[in-house]
Amino acid sequence: MPVTDLAQSVARELPFLRRYARALTGNQAAGDNYAAATLEAILSDRDLMRDDETRIALFRTFHAIWQSSGQPVATDTPDPREAAAQARLKQLTPNSREALLLHTIEGLRFDQIARIMDCDLPEAEGLVRIAHDEMSRAITGKVMVIEDETIIAMDLKGIVQAMGHDVTGIARTHGAAIDLAGQERPDLILADIQLADGSSGIDAVNELLATLDDLPVIFITAFPERLLTGDRPEPAFLISKPYSEGNVRSAVSQAMFFASTEGMKI
Repeated sequence: MPVTDLAQSVARELPFLRRYARALTGNQAAGDNYAAATLEAILSDRDLMRDDETRIALFRTFHAIWQSSGQPVATDTPDPREAAAQARLKQLTPNSREALLLHTIEGLRFDQIARIMDCDLPEAEGLVRIAHDEMSRAITGKVMVIEDETIIAMDLKGIVQAMGHDVTGIARTHGAAIDLAGQERPDLILADIQLADGSSGIDAVNELLATLDDLPVIFITAFPERLLTGDRPEPAFLISKPYSEGNVRSAVSQAMFFASTEGMKI
């Protein structure tokens, strides 16, 4: 593949690699360090992109670096909560969480996951099943839903409750979100970007985080690439619309592991 075509192809997939990296580490800086290391490896050896599918080759290169390091890239100011989260993550079956994220957040097929993780198809399928089981038993808490579409809001509520979490309520506007959080402090926020009265879910979350200290946040949007530009702080957990139940379950499980809002204020 010509250098120009390769660069354009990688650029199209990079926002999704960065999303995966941040979900995996729970930290924007650490995730971006891994993404940068992946690009450096590709620049040094173009044979790493020999796969016909750019996304598969890019994620396979990332995974090789991730496996060789064994843990997220350290930041200058380590957060004790992140350290605790990493300790919990180390108790999970190796590679299971990675496989789960690739399948549910990035939407990759089991055969694609097997190529990325250099394993066979049954192993890839098994790792996803194991991850679902292990993470569903990990942590439960109180979840606030900020979503203006009633059907979607009720669907999200049902998924979250089925996972064993309590839902503190559903807010359709910025103001309603502030009021709801004042009644009962959530442990996690699940927020749409655009709300009923034209207000911003992002603005609502930022205002809440300013008063509630650090909370994990999951944003939902039909246009994730608009938030994954690298030009400003970005959400660590981001679900694309239309979503599946697996998307939500995986993101909620991942977010509950991390109590830092590093990279969530945008």
